[in-house]
Amino acid sequence: MKLNKSRRDFIKSSSLATAGFFIVPRHVLGRGFVAPSDKLNIAGIGAGGKGESDLFEFSKSPNANIAFLCDVDDRQIAKSLSRFPKAKRYYDFREMLSKEHKNIDAVSVSTPDNCHAVAALAAMELGKHVYVQKPLTHDIYEARLLTESANRYKVVTQMGNQGSSGDGVRTMQEWYNAGIIGDATEIKIWTNRPVWPQGMGTPKGKDLVPAELKWDLWLGPAQEAEYHKEYVPFSWRGFWAFGTGALGDMGCHLIDPAFKTVGLGHPTAVQCSQVAIFEKQWTPDYFPESCPAASSVILNFPGHEGKPPVTMHWMDGGIIPERPEELGADEQFGDGEGGGVLIIGTKGKIMCGTYGSNPKLLPTSRNQEVHVPQTLARVPEGHYVQWVNACLAGYGRKELSSPFNYAGPLTETILMGNLALRSWNIRNEKTSTNGRSQFSYPGRKKLLWDSVNMKITNFDEANQFVKREYRKGW
Repeated sequence: MKLNKSRRDFIKSSSLATAGFFIVPRHVLGRGFVAPSDKLNIAGIGAGGKGESDLFEFSKSPNANIAFLCDVDDRQIAKSLSRFPKAKRYYDFREMLSKEHKNIDAVSVSTPDNCHAVAALAAMELGKHVYVQKPLTHDIYEARLLTESANRYKVVTQMGNQGSSGDGVRTMQEWYNAGIIGDATEIKIWTNRPVWPQGMGTPKGKDLVPAELKWDLWLGPAQEAEYHKEYVPFSWRGFWAFGTGALGDMGCHLIDPAFKTVGLGHPTAVQCSQVAIFEKQWTPDYFPESCPAASSVILNFPGHEGKPPVTMHWMDGGIIPERPEELGADEQFGDGEGGGVLIIGTKGKIMCGTYGSNPKLLPTSRNQEVHVPQTLARVPEGHYVQWVNACLAGYGRKELSSPFNYAGPLTETILMGNLALRSWNIRNEKTSTNGRSQFSYPGRKKLLWDSVNMKITNFDEANQFVKREYRKGW
């Protein structure tokens, strides 16, 4: 309903004027002062480790107030409690959201991957803006659910792949949009991760749960499991029950520059190979509960708008692609052994390091010859403060680097690789005429993906990895 002029004038001269007795104009308070009503009250779910550094980055904004801290481990949360002494402490995020939802504006989720979706969705259902560490979720189904929920609840969202706000990714986009390398046909990506144990199976026996850790809450929606000191606080990444392995950990940092530059969507097919470590020897054996020590994943993307199809090749565990001919023998390839991205187009190649850092055209001499105007806005405030500012502005009012409508499909792509890796060990057994068991591995082929229905169409058993079953109560 539109207000007519006389009513508008009345409101200005009465209600707003009266309110002036209670709200002091910002300029009266002094330059740089932020009124309490202008601050974003943030609750941190997962306040140790990466969560601790995330909250510190948010606090650099004068508009952010770290108001609540939630963590299941007294050891991990200690630094955040010291840094934010006025923040109220909780162990169970469900209790925190239930009791404090009227006092919370936004939530940062930095738990193990296993809990990302349940915590983020609980916050979004209450209308809270959310920042979620990468990868966005543990399962493909969860990624699709969070993407749809962000639109449904109209909240401001950002995934924690901070390189997405860097200048490097935008420079690559500008080169690509200007046609400098033509149309992409192939992408090669590699990382030296994992730098934590993988491919060695579940630890034997059980350890005593530390008094500072609430193990049942740490498990979250994962199935019941014995506590092992190898899991906490870092190496949970290498176990499928809690983490998403090297691909989940680094894919959002390395695949993002290519995904955004080329404008990729959902893949149509995936295939893989992998190795594990057993008694310090490389072996093709696979432990179904543990992520592989090294893997190779190939994803196929369809062409669109007249563009050719694109093949993406992911390598981890120390596997490095062949150096491009255009790169000098002594020139660094990406980050070196640490990781990198190579986009191969019909007219040239682009290379960068992790997070889209240090982008270069190949051969590197082209970087002195090619000058493309800046067409994309930079993010001088950084990934974290960008989200804080967008939350204060309101849903849909400010552009973000990795909102869920982008981060969701990116995460689905990454988790599609994990689906292939987990399907690798599914085997069929039959008895031969001489009485011996014979095995076949039907999952070790190209898996075809129907992204609309979130389903592998040529090997139904692989679909068990699209959506997991939560533990009772979650």
